[in-house]
Amino acid sequence: MSVARVTEITSASKKSFDDALESGLKRATKTLKNVTAAWIASQEVVLKDNKIVEYRVRMKVTFILAK
Repeated sequence: MSVARVTEITSASKKSFDDALESGLKRATKTLKNVTAAWIASQEVVLKDNKIVEYRVRMKVTFILAK
C-alpha cells in the first residue's frame, strides 16, 4: 500500500498557460520525488496597460511518499 500527498504550487510565465504549467512541473519534480499527477486548480492573467503581461497557473501536484 502506498500513501500519497497533494501539494499546491503556483507557477508563472510571460509566454502562456502551457509554459507556466510545464515550468511549474519541471521545478516541482526537482524537489518532489515520485510525482504521479497534477491538475489545474485555477488560471489567471496579470494585465498592464490592458495587455497580458503574465500567465499564472495554480496546480495541485500528487506525489507518493517514500517508505
